[in-house]
Amino acid sequence: MGFEWLAILMFLGFFIILMSGYPVAFSFAGTAIVFGLIGLIVGAFDLHRLLLLPNIWFGTMSNFTLLAIPYFVFLGAVLEKSGLAEELLETLGFILGRLRGGLALAVVIVGTLLAATTGVVAATVIVMGMLSLPVMLRYGYDKKLAAGVIIASGTLAQLIPPSLVLVILSDQIGVSVGDLFLGALIPGLMLSGSYMLYILGLAVFKPEMVPALPEDLEIPKGKDLTKQIFKAVVPPIILIFIVLGSIFFGLATPTEAGAVGAVGACLLAFFNKRLTPQLLRDAAHSTAIITALVVMILFCSSLFGLVFDALGGKTLITSLLTRLPGGYLGFVIFSNIAIFLLGVFLEFIEICFIAMPLFVPAAQAIGIDMVWFGVVMAINLQTAFISPPVGFSLFYLQSVAPKEISTLEIHKSAIPFMVLQFIVLVIVMLFPQTVRWLIDLSTTTGVS
Repeated sequence: MGFEWLAILMFLGFFIILMSGYPVAFSFAGTAIVFGLIGLIVGAFDLHRLLLLPNIWFGTMSNFTLLAIPYFVFLGAVLEKSGLAEELLETLGFILGRLRGGLALAVVIVGTLLAATTGVVAATVIVMGMLSLPVMLRYGYDKKLAAGVIIASGTLAQLIPPSLVLVILSDQIGVSVGDLFLGALIPGLMLSGSYMLYILGLAVFKPEMVPALPEDLEIPKGKDLTKQIFKAVVPPIILIFIVLGSIFFGLATPTEAGAVGAVGACLLAFFNKRLTPQLLRDAAHSTAIITALVVMILFCSSLFGLVFDALGGKTLITSLLTRLPGGYLGFVIFSNIAIFLLGVFLEFIEICFIAMPLFVPAAQAIGIDMVWFGVVMAINLQTAFISPPVGFSLFYLQSVAPKEISTLEIHKSAIPFMVLQFIVLVIVMLFPQTVRWLIDLSTTTGVS
Protein backbone atom coordinates (compact mmCIF):
# COMPACT_ATOMS: atom_id res chain seq x y z
CA MET A 1 0.00 0.00 0.00
CA GLY A 2 1.06 3.60 -0.50
CA PHE A 3 2.63 3.09 -3.93
CA GLU A 4 -0.47 3.80 -6.03
CA TRP A 5 1.21 7.00 -7.24
CA LEU A 6 3.82 4.80 -8.91
CA ALA A 7 1.07 2.87 -10.70
CA ILE A 8 -0.42 6.15 -11.98
CA LEU A 9 2.99 7.25 -13.26
CA MET A 10 3.38 3.83 -14.89
CA PHE A 11 0.13 4.18 -16.81
CA LEU A 12 0.90 7.77 -17.86
CA GLY A 13 4.39 6.74 -18.95
CA PHE A 14 2.99 3.87 -21.00
CA PHE A 15 0.50 6.17 -22.73
CA ILE A 16 3.15 8.78 -23.54
CA ILE A 17 5.42 6.12 -25.05
CA LEU A 18 2.50 4.66 -27.02
CA MET A 19 1.42 8.03 -28.42
CA SER A 20 5.00 8.66 -29.57
CA GLY A 21 4.45 5.89 -32.13
CA TYR A 22 6.39 3.11 -30.40
CA PRO A 23 4.88 -0.36 -31.03
CA VAL A 24 2.21 -1.18 -28.47
CA ALA A 25 3.65 -4.57 -27.44
CA PHE A 26 7.07 -3.09 -26.72
CA SER A 27 5.43 -0.11 -24.97
CA PHE A 28 3.70 -2.56 -22.62
CA ALA A 29 6.86 -4.59 -21.95
CA GLY A 30 9.29 -1.66 -21.70
CA THR A 31 7.10 0.29 -19.27
CA ALA A 32 6.55 -2.82 -17.15
CA ILE A 33 10.29 -3.54 -16.94
CA VAL A 34 11.22 0.05 -16.02
CA PHE A 35 8.54 0.47 -13.36
CA GLY A 36 9.08 -3.07 -12.10
CA LEU A 37 12.72 -2.15 -11.42
CA ILE A 38 11.66 1.11 -9.76
CA GLY A 39 9.14 -0.80 -7.67
CA LEU A 40 11.82 -3.32 -6.72
CA ILE A 41 14.14 -0.52 -5.56
CA VAL A 42 11.48 1.22 -3.41
CA GLY A 43 10.08 -2.05 -2.07
CA ALA A 44 6.76 -1.95 -3.93
CA PHE A 45 7.36 -4.96 -6.20
CA ASP A 46 8.30 -8.52 -5.33
CA LEU A 47 10.42 -10.18 -8.02
CA HIS A 48 8.83 -13.54 -7.23
CA ARG A 49 5.61 -12.31 -8.88
CA LEU A 50 7.27 -12.86 -12.24
CA LEU A 51 7.06 -16.59 -11.59
CA LEU A 52 3.35 -16.27 -12.36
CA LEU A 53 4.05 -15.25 -15.97
CA PRO A 54 4.72 -18.74 -17.43
CA ASN A 55 1.37 -19.96 -16.07
CA ILE A 56 -0.41 -16.89 -17.44
CA TRP A 57 1.18 -17.29 -20.86
CA PHE A 58 0.54 -21.03 -20.96
CA GLY A 59 -3.09 -20.33 -20.09
CA THR A 60 -3.26 -17.88 -22.99
CA MET A 61 -1.82 -20.36 -25.46
CA SER A 62 -4.24 -23.01 -24.16
CA ASN A 63 -7.25 -20.74 -24.71
CA PHE A 64 -9.29 -22.57 -27.35
CA THR A 65 -11.36 -19.46 -28.10
CA LEU A 66 -8.37 -17.41 -29.25
CA LEU A 67 -7.63 -20.09 -31.85
CA ALA A 68 -10.62 -18.69 -33.76
CA ILE A 69 -8.58 -15.59 -34.66
CA PRO A 70 -6.26 -17.15 -37.29
CA TYR A 71 -9.13 -19.14 -38.81
CA PHE A 72 -11.36 -16.12 -39.36
CA VAL A 73 -8.48 -13.96 -40.58
CA PHE A 74 -7.46 -16.68 -43.05
CA LEU A 75 -11.08 -16.98 -44.23
CA GLY A 76 -11.22 -13.27 -44.98
CA ALA A 77 -7.81 -13.20 -46.61
CA VAL A 78 -8.76 -15.99 -49.04
CA LEU A 79 -12.01 -14.26 -50.05
CA GLU A 80 -10.22 -10.96 -50.59
CA LYS A 81 -7.12 -12.21 -52.40
CA SER A 82 -9.06 -14.62 -54.62
CA GLY A 83 -11.26 -11.81 -55.95
CA LEU A 84 -14.48 -13.44 -54.68
CA ALA A 85 -15.28 -10.37 -52.58
CA GLU A 86 -14.79 -8.22 -55.68
CA GLU A 87 -17.22 -10.33 -57.73
CA LEU A 88 -19.79 -10.15 -54.95
CA LEU A 89 -19.66 -6.35 -54.95
CA GLU A 90 -19.81 -6.10 -58.74
CA THR A 91 -22.81 -8.42 -59.03
CA LEU A 92 -24.87 -6.79 -56.29
CA GLY A 93 -23.97 -3.36 -57.64
CA PHE A 94 -25.39 -4.28 -61.04
CA ILE A 95 -28.54 -5.88 -59.56
CA LEU A 96 -29.41 -2.88 -57.36
CA GLY A 97 -27.79 -0.15 -59.42
CA ARG A 98 -30.95 0.74 -61.38
CA LEU A 99 -32.64 1.86 -58.16
CA ARG A 100 -31.93 5.31 -56.80
CA GLY A 101 -29.26 4.73 -54.19
CA GLY A 102 -28.88 1.16 -55.43
CA LEU A 103 -25.09 1.26 -55.65
CA ALA A 104 -24.87 2.59 -52.09
CA LEU A 105 -27.30 -0.10 -50.90
CA ALA A 106 -25.13 -2.73 -52.60
CA VAL A 107 -22.10 -1.40 -50.70
CA VAL A 108 -23.97 -1.72 -47.39
CA ILE A 109 -25.13 -5.27 -48.20
CA VAL A 110 -21.66 -6.37 -49.30
CA GLY A 111 -20.11 -4.70 -46.24
CA THR A 112 -22.52 -6.66 -44.04
CA LEU A 113 -21.82 -9.94 -45.85
CA LEU A 114 -18.06 -9.47 -45.77
CA ALA A 115 -18.26 -8.54 -42.09
CA ALA A 116 -20.12 -11.80 -41.46
CA THR A 117 -17.40 -13.83 -43.18
CA THR A 118 -14.11 -12.03 -42.52
CA GLY A 119 -14.23 -9.87 -39.38
CA VAL A 120 -11.40 -7.74 -40.86
CA VAL A 121 -12.00 -4.00 -41.43
CA ALA A 122 -8.98 -2.84 -43.43
CA ALA A 123 -9.37 -5.31 -46.29
CA THR A 124 -13.12 -4.64 -46.58
CA VAL A 125 -12.77 -0.83 -46.72
CA ILE A 126 -9.89 -0.95 -49.19
CA VAL A 127 -11.54 -3.50 -51.53
CA MET A 128 -14.86 -1.63 -51.60
CA GLY A 129 -13.06 1.71 -51.94
CA MET A 130 -11.09 0.52 -54.96
CA LEU A 131 -14.09 -1.06 -56.67
CA SER A 132 -17.18 0.97 -55.84
CA LEU A 133 -16.03 4.53 -55.12
CA PRO A 134 -14.88 5.29 -58.70
CA VAL A 135 -18.13 3.79 -60.06
CA MET A 136 -20.36 5.84 -57.75
CA LEU A 137 -18.46 9.02 -58.60
CA ARG A 138 -18.66 8.23 -62.33
CA TYR A 139 -22.45 7.97 -62.20
CA GLY A 140 -22.98 11.18 -60.26
CA TYR A 141 -23.18 10.11 -56.60
CA ASP A 142 -22.48 12.81 -54.03
CA LYS A 143 -18.81 12.51 -53.08
CA LYS A 144 -19.30 12.62 -49.33
CA LEU A 145 -22.18 10.12 -49.42
CA ALA A 146 -20.16 7.71 -51.59
CA ALA A 147 -17.13 7.86 -49.31
CA GLY A 148 -19.18 7.75 -46.09
CA VAL A 149 -21.16 4.64 -47.01
CA ILE A 150 -17.94 2.75 -47.84
CA ILE A 151 -16.25 3.81 -44.59
CA ALA A 152 -19.25 2.92 -42.43
CA SER A 153 -20.15 -0.35 -44.19
CA GLY A 154 -16.56 -1.57 -44.27
CA THR A 155 -16.26 -0.97 -40.54
CA LEU A 156 -19.23 -3.23 -39.76
CA ALA A 157 -16.64 -5.98 -39.37
CA GLN A 158 -15.88 -4.41 -35.98
CA LEU A 159 -19.26 -5.58 -34.66
CA ILE A 160 -21.00 -8.18 -36.82
CA PRO A 161 -19.91 -11.75 -35.92
CA PRO A 162 -17.35 -13.25 -36.37
CA SER A 163 -15.73 -9.95 -35.41
CA LEU A 164 -12.15 -10.17 -34.12
CA VAL A 165 -13.10 -7.41 -31.67
CA LEU A 166 -15.66 -9.74 -30.08
CA VAL A 167 -13.23 -12.67 -29.94
CA ILE A 168 -10.62 -10.59 -28.11
CA LEU A 169 -13.24 -8.90 -25.90
CA SER A 170 -14.59 -12.30 -24.84
CA ASP A 171 -11.15 -13.20 -23.53
CA GLN A 172 -10.67 -9.86 -21.78
CA ILE A 173 -14.09 -9.58 -20.11
CA GLY A 174 -14.47 -13.28 -19.32
CA VAL A 175 -17.67 -14.19 -21.19
CA SER A 176 -18.51 -16.77 -23.84
CA VAL A 177 -17.60 -15.65 -27.35
CA GLY A 178 -20.72 -17.46 -28.56
CA ASP A 179 -22.86 -15.24 -26.30
CA LEU A 180 -21.05 -12.15 -27.57
CA PHE A 181 -21.67 -13.24 -31.17
CA LEU A 182 -25.37 -13.75 -30.45
CA GLY A 183 -25.61 -10.49 -28.54
CA ALA A 184 -23.91 -8.45 -31.26
CA LEU A 185 -25.94 -9.81 -34.19
CA ILE A 186 -29.07 -7.66 -33.74
CA PRO A 187 -27.16 -4.41 -32.99
CA GLY A 188 -24.93 -5.11 -36.02
CA LEU A 189 -27.95 -5.55 -38.28
CA MET A 190 -29.48 -2.42 -36.73
CA LEU A 191 -26.41 -0.49 -37.85
CA SER A 192 -26.51 -1.78 -41.43
CA GLY A 193 -30.29 -1.25 -41.46
CA SER A 194 -29.88 2.36 -40.34
CA TYR A 195 -27.44 2.97 -43.22
CA MET A 196 -29.98 1.57 -45.70
CA LEU A 197 -32.80 3.71 -44.29
CA TYR A 198 -30.58 6.78 -44.58
CA ILE A 199 -29.80 5.99 -48.23
CA LEU A 200 -33.47 5.34 -49.03
CA GLY A 201 -34.34 8.63 -47.32
CA LEU A 202 -31.86 10.44 -49.55
CA ALA A 203 -33.35 8.69 -52.59
CA VAL A 204 -36.72 10.22 -51.70
CA PHE A 205 -35.75 13.68 -50.45
CA LYS A 206 -32.43 14.32 -52.23
CA PRO A 207 -32.48 12.07 -55.31
CA GLU A 208 -29.71 14.03 -57.01
CA MET A 209 -27.27 12.66 -54.40
CA VAL A 210 -27.98 8.99 -55.24
CA PRO A 211 -28.80 8.62 -58.96
CA ALA A 212 -29.74 5.32 -60.57
CA LEU A 213 -27.53 3.64 -63.16
CA PRO A 214 -28.51 4.13 -66.82
CA GLU A 215 -31.18 1.68 -68.06
CA ASP A 216 -29.09 0.70 -71.08
CA LEU A 217 -26.07 -0.32 -69.02
CA GLU A 218 -24.78 -3.73 -70.12
CA ILE A 219 -24.20 -6.70 -67.83
CA PRO A 220 -20.56 -6.66 -66.64
CA LYS A 221 -18.25 -8.43 -69.07
CA GLY A 222 -21.25 -9.80 -70.92
CA LYS A 223 -21.96 -12.40 -68.24
CA ASP A 224 -25.32 -14.03 -67.68
CA LEU A 225 -26.80 -12.29 -64.63
CA THR A 226 -28.65 -15.28 -63.19
CA LYS A 227 -25.56 -17.45 -63.48
CA GLN A 228 -23.46 -14.69 -61.94
CA ILE A 229 -25.80 -14.46 -58.94
CA PHE A 230 -25.49 -18.17 -58.24
CA LYS A 231 -21.74 -17.97 -58.70
CA ALA A 232 -20.87 -14.78 -56.82
CA VAL A 233 -23.68 -14.15 -54.31
CA VAL A 234 -25.20 -17.45 -53.21
CA PRO A 235 -21.98 -19.30 -52.16
CA PRO A 236 -20.79 -16.59 -49.70
CA ILE A 237 -24.28 -16.47 -48.15
CA ILE A 238 -24.23 -20.26 -47.72
CA LEU A 239 -20.77 -20.01 -46.15
CA ILE A 240 -22.04 -17.35 -43.71
CA PHE A 241 -25.00 -19.54 -42.75
CA ILE A 242 -22.73 -22.55 -42.17
CA VAL A 243 -20.21 -20.61 -40.08
CA LEU A 244 -22.55 -18.49 -37.97
CA GLY A 245 -25.42 -20.97 -37.98
CA SER A 246 -23.22 -23.72 -36.56
CA ILE A 247 -22.26 -21.38 -33.70
CA PHE A 248 -25.75 -20.03 -32.98
CA PHE A 249 -27.40 -23.46 -33.08
CA GLY A 250 -24.77 -24.99 -30.82
CA LEU A 251 -23.36 -27.36 -33.43
CA ALA A 252 -19.82 -26.01 -33.17
CA THR A 253 -17.67 -23.71 -31.09
CA PRO A 254 -16.51 -20.43 -32.73
CA THR A 255 -13.08 -21.98 -33.21
CA GLU A 256 -14.48 -25.07 -34.92
CA ALA A 257 -16.77 -22.91 -37.05
CA GLY A 258 -13.79 -20.74 -38.00
CA ALA A 259 -11.91 -23.82 -39.18
CA VAL A 260 -14.90 -24.88 -41.27
CA GLY A 261 -15.13 -21.35 -42.69
CA ALA A 262 -11.45 -21.33 -43.64
CA VAL A 263 -11.85 -24.64 -45.48
CA GLY A 264 -15.07 -23.36 -47.07
CA ALA A 265 -13.32 -20.25 -48.39
CA CYS A 266 -10.62 -22.43 -49.92
CA LEU A 267 -13.28 -24.60 -51.55
CA LEU A 268 -15.00 -21.53 -53.02
CA ALA A 269 -11.67 -20.38 -54.44
CA PHE A 270 -11.02 -23.89 -55.78
CA PHE A 271 -14.39 -24.19 -57.57
CA ASN A 272 -13.77 -20.75 -59.10
CA LYS A 273 -10.33 -21.99 -60.27
CA ARG A 274 -8.51 -19.41 -58.15
CA LEU A 275 -6.94 -21.60 -55.46
CA THR A 276 -3.23 -21.34 -56.20
CA PRO A 277 -0.13 -21.92 -54.06
CA GLN A 278 0.57 -18.18 -54.22
CA LEU A 279 -2.93 -17.37 -52.94
CA LEU A 280 -2.48 -19.75 -50.01
CA ARG A 281 0.96 -18.30 -49.23
CA ASP A 282 -0.34 -14.72 -49.29
CA ALA A 283 -3.37 -15.57 -47.14
CA ALA A 284 -1.23 -17.51 -44.66
CA HIS A 285 1.28 -14.65 -44.49
CA SER A 286 -1.46 -12.10 -43.69
CA THR A 287 -2.91 -14.45 -41.08
CA ALA A 288 0.47 -15.03 -39.43
CA ILE A 289 1.15 -11.29 -39.15
CA ILE A 290 -2.19 -10.45 -37.51
CA THR A 291 -2.15 -13.49 -35.20
CA ALA A 292 1.44 -12.85 -34.10
CA LEU A 293 0.53 -9.21 -33.40
CA VAL A 294 -2.37 -10.23 -31.16
CA VAL A 295 -0.37 -12.85 -29.25
CA MET A 296 2.63 -10.57 -28.78
CA ILE A 297 0.44 -7.79 -27.39
CA LEU A 298 -1.34 -10.29 -25.16
CA PHE A 299 1.95 -11.59 -23.71
CA CYS A 300 3.38 -8.11 -23.13
CA SER A 301 0.14 -6.76 -21.67
CA SER A 302 0.21 -9.67 -19.17
CA LEU A 303 3.59 -8.47 -17.92
CA PHE A 304 2.29 -4.89 -17.73
CA GLY A 305 -0.83 -6.00 -15.84
CA LEU A 306 1.24 -8.03 -13.38
CA VAL A 307 3.43 -5.05 -12.44
CA PHE A 308 0.54 -2.57 -12.52
CA ASP A 309 -1.49 -4.77 -10.16
CA ALA A 310 1.47 -5.23 -7.80
CA LEU A 311 1.80 -1.45 -7.50
CA GLY A 312 -1.87 -1.21 -6.54
CA GLY A 313 -3.02 0.23 -9.87
CA LYS A 314 -5.97 -2.07 -10.56
CA THR A 315 -7.33 -1.70 -7.02
CA LEU A 316 -7.06 2.09 -7.29
CA ILE A 317 -8.77 2.25 -10.70
CA THR A 318 -11.58 -0.09 -9.62
CA SER A 319 -12.15 2.01 -6.50
CA LEU A 320 -12.29 5.24 -8.52
CA LEU A 321 -14.63 3.82 -11.18
CA THR A 322 -17.08 2.35 -8.67
CA ARG A 323 -17.27 5.70 -6.88
CA LEU A 324 -18.07 7.79 -9.94
CA PRO A 325 -21.04 10.17 -9.52
CA GLY A 326 -24.22 8.56 -10.79
CA GLY A 327 -23.28 4.98 -9.91
CA TYR A 328 -24.30 2.56 -12.68
CA LEU A 329 -25.23 5.29 -15.18
CA GLY A 330 -22.16 7.37 -14.36
CA PHE A 331 -19.87 4.41 -14.97
CA VAL A 332 -21.54 3.51 -18.28
CA ILE A 333 -21.31 7.11 -19.56
CA PHE A 334 -17.70 7.52 -18.43
CA SER A 335 -16.57 4.20 -19.91
CA ASN A 336 -18.22 4.98 -23.26
CA ILE A 337 -16.56 8.39 -23.44
CA ALA A 338 -13.19 6.93 -22.49
CA ILE A 339 -13.39 4.09 -25.02
CA PHE A 340 -14.52 6.47 -27.76
CA LEU A 341 -11.61 8.85 -27.13
CA LEU A 342 -9.13 5.98 -27.04
CA GLY A 343 -10.67 4.53 -30.19
CA VAL A 344 -10.00 7.72 -32.13
CA PHE A 345 -6.25 7.30 -31.62
CA LEU A 346 -5.65 3.59 -31.03
CA GLU A 347 -6.42 0.28 -32.77
CA PHE A 348 -9.13 -1.91 -31.25
CA ILE A 349 -6.61 -4.58 -30.26
CA GLU A 350 -4.65 -2.05 -28.22
CA ILE A 351 -7.79 -0.73 -26.52
CA CYS A 352 -8.99 -4.21 -25.59
CA PHE A 353 -5.72 -4.88 -23.79
CA ILE A 354 -5.32 -1.40 -22.27
CA ALA A 355 -8.79 -0.37 -21.14
CA MET A 356 -10.79 -3.56 -20.62
CA PRO A 357 -8.66 -4.90 -17.72
CA LEU A 358 -9.30 -1.56 -15.97
CA PHE A 359 -13.04 -1.37 -16.62
CA VAL A 360 -14.02 -5.02 -16.14
CA PRO A 361 -13.52 -5.29 -12.33
CA ALA A 362 -15.55 -2.11 -11.77
CA ALA A 363 -18.29 -3.24 -14.17
CA GLN A 364 -18.55 -6.58 -12.37
CA ALA A 365 -18.62 -4.86 -8.97
CA ILE A 366 -21.45 -2.59 -10.09
CA GLY A 367 -23.41 -5.57 -11.44
CA ILE A 368 -23.37 -4.77 -15.16
CA ASP A 369 -24.30 -7.51 -17.65
CA MET A 370 -20.87 -8.19 -19.16
CA VAL A 371 -22.20 -9.44 -22.51
CA TRP A 372 -24.21 -6.25 -22.92
CA PHE A 373 -21.21 -4.21 -21.79
CA GLY A 374 -18.97 -5.92 -24.35
CA VAL A 375 -21.40 -5.24 -27.22
CA VAL A 376 -21.79 -1.60 -26.17
CA MET A 377 -18.01 -1.22 -26.15
CA ALA A 378 -17.79 -2.84 -29.61
CA ILE A 379 -20.35 -0.39 -31.05
CA ASN A 380 -18.41 2.44 -29.46
CA LEU A 381 -15.16 1.21 -30.97
CA GLN A 382 -16.82 1.04 -34.37
CA THR A 383 -17.94 4.67 -34.06
CA ALA A 384 -14.45 5.73 -33.01
CA PHE A 385 -12.98 3.82 -35.95
CA ILE A 386 -14.67 6.18 -38.44
CA SER A 387 -14.29 9.38 -36.40
CA PRO A 388 -12.32 12.33 -37.80
CA PRO A 389 -9.58 13.37 -37.66
CA VAL A 390 -7.69 10.09 -37.13
CA GLY A 391 -10.22 7.25 -37.44
CA PHE A 392 -8.42 4.32 -39.05
CA SER A 393 -11.10 3.58 -41.65
CA LEU A 394 -10.73 7.14 -42.99
CA PHE A 395 -7.09 6.47 -43.78
CA TYR A 396 -7.83 3.04 -45.26
CA LEU A 397 -10.17 4.68 -47.77
CA GLN A 398 -7.88 7.66 -48.30
CA SER A 399 -5.11 5.29 -49.42
CA VAL A 400 -7.17 4.13 -52.45
CA ALA A 401 -9.54 7.08 -53.09
CA PRO A 402 -9.50 8.77 -56.53
CA LYS A 403 -7.89 12.20 -56.77
CA GLU A 404 -11.22 13.99 -57.23
CA ILE A 405 -12.24 13.32 -53.63
CA SER A 406 -10.20 15.23 -51.07
CA THR A 407 -9.06 14.19 -47.61
CA LEU A 408 -11.39 16.80 -46.08
CA GLU A 409 -14.36 15.38 -47.99
CA ILE A 410 -13.51 11.87 -46.79
CA HIS A 411 -13.40 13.06 -43.20
CA LYS A 412 -16.67 15.00 -43.52
CA SER A 413 -18.32 11.98 -45.14
CA ALA A 414 -18.18 10.01 -41.91
CA ILE A 415 -20.18 12.48 -39.81
CA PRO A 416 -23.75 11.42 -40.83
CA PHE A 417 -22.85 7.78 -40.25
CA MET A 418 -21.33 8.62 -36.85
CA VAL A 419 -24.71 10.15 -35.95
CA LEU A 420 -26.50 6.98 -37.06
CA GLN A 421 -24.13 4.82 -35.03
CA PHE A 422 -24.60 7.05 -31.98
CA ILE A 423 -28.38 6.64 -32.29
CA VAL A 424 -28.03 2.85 -32.44
CA LEU A 425 -25.64 2.96 -29.46
CA VAL A 426 -28.20 4.90 -27.40
CA ILE A 427 -30.97 2.44 -28.38
CA VAL A 428 -28.83 -0.53 -27.32
CA MET A 429 -27.99 1.20 -24.03
CA LEU A 430 -31.65 2.02 -23.31
CA PHE A 431 -32.97 -1.38 -24.42
CA PRO A 432 -30.55 -4.14 -23.29
CA GLN A 433 -32.87 -6.76 -24.80
CA THR A 434 -31.49 -5.83 -28.21
CA VAL A 435 -28.41 -7.70 -26.96
CA ARG A 436 -30.00 -10.23 -24.62
CA TRP A 437 -32.95 -11.43 -26.71
CA LEU A 438 -31.17 -13.99 -28.89
CA ILE A 439 -29.08 -15.21 -25.96
CA ASP A 440 -32.15 -15.68 -23.76
CA LEU A 441 -34.00 -17.34 -26.65
CA SER A 442 -31.19 -19.81 -27.23
CA THR A 443 -31.06 -20.59 -23.50
CA THR A 444 -34.84 -21.08 -23.30
CA THR A 445 -35.00 -23.34 -26.34
CA GLY A 446 -31.84 -25.19 -25.42
CA VAL A 447 -30.24 -24.38 -28.79
CA SER A 448 -26.84 -23.53 -27.30
